[in-house]
Amino acid sequence: MSKRFPFPNPVNETSARLVAAGVVAIGATYLLTGSTLVLVALAYGFAVRVATGPAFSPLAQLATRVITPRLKVTHKFVPGPPKRFAQTVGLIFASAALVLALLDNSGAARIVIAALIFAAALESILAICLGCIMFSLLIKIGMIPQRICEACNDITLRAPAETSS
Repeated sequence: MSKRFPFPNPVNETSARLVAAGVVAIGATYLLTGSTLVLVALAYGFAVRVATGPAFSPLAQLATRVITPRLKVTHKFVPGPPKRFAQTVGLIFASAALVLALLDNSGAARIVIAALIFAAALESILAICLGCIMFSLLIKIGMIPQRICEACNDITLRAPAETSS
């Protein structure tokens, strides 16, 4: 599936931040309703974004195809591998919360989702990607090979780029 629907590299940070805002909203919906179906949707979204990027994620499609193109801002592009890693961390959190809820431990599930909301809010509001920071640290200590993200060491990729979308 990854060859037909590759994870984007680079990633439009505006779109990533919009997806994070959606994760905050979905997570808050779970905290308000306690509905396990909300956790299913949240885990599904992370799973398909890890596997295919935005291709099968309704939230990512909304962000990348509808909202981002309408924003009159300078879009910044960032390396894809750290964002994919961050989505994987989100998948772990969402899946853990789902399992906890299914095991009738909604209190623990709510704590996990609150942590996920915190991380997603940092990304959405301040462009601080905790998963990306973890990814960088794992590269520095050698747990992730540098070849996975050569662009992560290229400071020129951090400059904003003008785009039409």
